[in-house]
Amino acid sequence: MNAGRTYLDWNATAPLRPEARAGVMAALDLVGNPSSPHAEGRRARAVVEDARESVASLIGARPSEVVFTSGGAESNNAVFAGGWETVFVAGIEHDSVLAPARASGARIIELPVASTGVVPADRAADLMRGAHEPGPALLSLQLANNETGVLQPVSAIAALAREHGLLVHTDAVQAVGRVPVDMRSLGVDFLTLSAHKIGGPKGIGALVIRDGASLPALIRGGGQERRRRAGTEAVAAIAGFGAAAQAAQRDLAGMARVRALREQLEAEVLGLAPDAVIVAAEADRLPNTSSIALAGTAAETLVIALDLAGIAVSAGAACSSGKVGASHVLEAMGVAPGIARAAIRVSLGWSSREADVAAFVEAWAHVAARRRERAVA
Repeated sequence: MNAGRTYLDWNATAPLRPEARAGVMAALDLVGNPSSPHAEGRRARAVVEDARESVASLIGARPSEVVFTSGGAESNNAVFAGGWETVFVAGIEHDSVLAPARASGARIIELPVASTGVVPADRAADLMRGAHEPGPALLSLQLANNETGVLQPVSAIAALAREHGLLVHTDAVQAVGRVPVDMRSLGVDFLTLSAHKIGGPKGIGALVIRDGASLPALIRGGGQERRRRAGTEAVAAIAGFGAAAQAAQRDLAGMARVRALREQLEAEVLGLAPDAVIVAAEADRLPNTSSIALAGTAAETLVIALDLAGIAVSAGAACSSGKVGASHVLEAMGVAPGIARAAIRVSLGWSSREADVAAFVEAWAHVAARRRERAVA
């Protein structure tokens, strides 16, 4: 990270872990194609399969269920190419879920979202009971929201979905490495992962497909990834993903420290500006994520002011930050427009320190002071 800068945008991407960098560099020296039967090919294949085992271990899956992809967006898009007639989905999902769902030709049934950002299991059950028709049906529910950090009751809703004959997908991109994730306990059929959110390289992810569930091949024309995704595997990126998965599993216990930093940051923010809003503060959230709004100050203005002060945060999702207007996530939650337009996302990670929180709070104090000056003028 740049000297003199404070990085608080981990939900957009995490810094590359040293273990992942070492894994990538070592794999770049491998000559063989992992599909070749000779010694060089077998060495490359061993790297891919070792990484597959590490990724599977991180989320309690079997290695045979892990399909490497180019990232979370590809994995999410692949799920909605499953020929579903009905899709249940909430308005808080990432665009890489909502866009392919709407383009799939399926009948879309929107799951309700409470003001806390949580999809209530009882209301989802009523909707499934009354709206599901015969034919292949999918329910997609994220494990954690990228903007607010709100955790969803995926296990409870997946159990209800199975009673109605639905298959279940969860986008776990933001949750993995920050809270324990176990695919069997969740009871889902499809699970999406992205390496760069846990300190792996960008451009590599996975779609985990439960043994017994099926989807059309993501890419055709070769036998790679058990004929689910043709094309020579990105060996170096996969090696980095595997190394990051091992490190993320090791560092899970450290998330309690990150939560304490997040709580300290929120307390100091409210101390400086008591009318600031912590979005979904009452909900169960990721330990590293805070959505903060200062009414009357546009999110874009806050992001720029903080950037000039050496602090990197974001307004909404990184892939949507160029858009003008309020977050679709906050809109689905029913957050007042004045708050939604003012919300920024602060997200920490395994190497965040008290000094990072102090730097943010110092910059926030200047923003709050200027706001008070404008109010008096």
